[in-house]
Amino acid sequence: MAANNRIVKFIKDRDWRIWLGIAITAVWIAGGAWYVATEISTDPTQRLSLSVVGSFLEGAFAPLAFLWLVLGLFIQQRELANNTEALQKTSEQSEKQTHAIAATEMNARQESFFKIAENVKYQLGGISGMLFISGLGPAGSGRIDREQVDDLFNKVGTGDYGIFARLFISTDYSDEGGLPELLYGTDIRRRHTQNFVRTFERLCRLARNCDVDGIIEDSLMQSAFGLLYRRMLDHKPDQKDA
Repeated sequence: MAANNRIVKFIKDRDWRIWLGIAITAVWIAGGAWYVATEISTDPTQRLSLSVVGSFLEGAFAPLAFLWLVLGLFIQQRELANNTEALQKTSEQSEKQTHAIAATEMNARQESFFKIAENVKYQLGGISGMLFISGLGPAGSGRIDREQVDDLFNKVGTGDYGIFARLFISTDYSDEGGLPELLYGTDIRRRHTQNFVRTFERLCRLARNCDVDGIIEDSLMQSAFGLLYRRMLDHKPDQKDA
């Protein structure tokens, strides 16, 4: 059974032009043999020289040689077409693998970003907290007492990193001289603000490197940290006034 299956598979794998060539060759040789046998039977006494036999064979096999030459060209053309198709499929598969690798790499970058972003947001929460307390805490206007300061920093420690940023963008600071005064009024506040801006911009650069659509960076800009960052840029004094 296995031998029969191999034979059937061998037959199916052959090009139909090969079977056509084999059939024509067999008929042609059979016809030639019949012709020679007929000629000899007509005149059994005749003797054929080598030159006559050679000329006969040359004329008899020349059409077969031309036939197989043409069939070989057609078969070669089909093989080239098959190879081209195989190369195209290989190229498509390689392209898919490249996209898959790129997607995997992008996912890995995003996972790393979110791990880093958690620590950076904690850092931003601390910076904005120190900046807020510098203006409104006991060392500033005194609007926020020590107990409230401790409560706000405890919330930062429990994961509410943006609480000070929300307070910055939702509180009226007319008594303290306005938001520019809270952000840049003293050397300490200016350093805190510059540190916040620098840290937030680095976080945005990391976001751009792991998100080609810019969705992550947009979400950062719309967060409390992003809104505070914009206010810091809007109220940034000129170099000559700094």
